[in-house]
Amino acid sequence: MTEFQKYVQRYLDLIPSENLLEELKRTEEKTVGIYSKLSEEQSILAYAEGKWTLKELLLHLSDTERVFQYRILAFARGDKNELPGFDEENYSKNSYANERRLSSLLEEYQLVRKSSQILLETLNSSALKNTGIANGNEISVETIGKLIVGHNLHHLNIIGERYLSVM
Repeated sequence: MTEFQKYVQRYLDLIPSENLLEELKRTEEKTVGIYSKLSEEQSILAYAEGKWTLKELLLHLSDTERVFQYRILAFARGDKNELPGFDEENYSKNSYANERRLSSLLEEYQLVRKSSQILLETLNSSALKNTGIANGNEISVETIGKLIVGHNLHHLNIIGERYLSVM
């Protein structure tokens, strides 16, 4: 198994069922449930020096999902161009998430997730099997959709283990 396959598998292993659309809804509900209970003060908490705040983490989820959406769209439509990776640390540094209201970030997350749901539910099984090259690695449309869920679950675990425990 390549390093990329190991990287992908660690996220896929977090997904409790094969029902992608249902898991998209569940992870959204869990994420919104956690963030809806936070105060503005709590949302700028980082569990350690140099780590993202909860606001930055939420915007990271939205940013990453947008990148994954583009990859899904491109590969589902048969685009054979290789797509670049992205630097999540640079995205976060330039996001100014902490200057925004938590309610705005949460609304954005929900709209991005709704867009993912619509995109994925309208793809047929043939399009889901399409593959392309992103960040130097071949990956299928379906796997990218699952990565949206697994990546979200990964960060929900981090929130529970590292952020909520210090509040």
